[in-house]
Amino acid sequence: MVNSRPVFLELWRIRLPIPGVVSILHRVSGVLMVLAIPVFAALFAQALSGSAGFASAAALASSAFGQLALLVLGWSLLHHLLAGLRYLALDLGWGLDRPMARKTAWTTLYSALALTLIGAVVLR
Repeated sequence: MVNSRPVFLELWRIRLPIPGVVSILHRVSGVLMVLAIPVFAALFAQALSGSAGFASAAALASSAFGQLALLVLGWSLLHHLLAGLRYLALDLGWGLDRPMARKTAWTTLYSALALTLIGAVVLR
């Protein structure tokens, strides 16, 4: 059986529409949050082990790497929440037409970034 369908293997040249980008970021944010669970469990256990453990966990959280990790995980939580609400609306039949799907995808993307930056400024 001969397949005459064209094959496009240059993946770096494929341009996804914005709803596709939001979908992939929704999955990435979910994976990031799942992978962060054991790390935060270990930090929590270390913080509860005593005053020295709490000081070392607090030092790690206040370091530049810790702040960056918390910022990324904050974005991950917000993006996953907003994209999940968007998908719930899509499942209910709201915003299925192409212009509205693009508009809600851009709104989800920008809102998660804006809320992350606002949270970073307020919590600093």
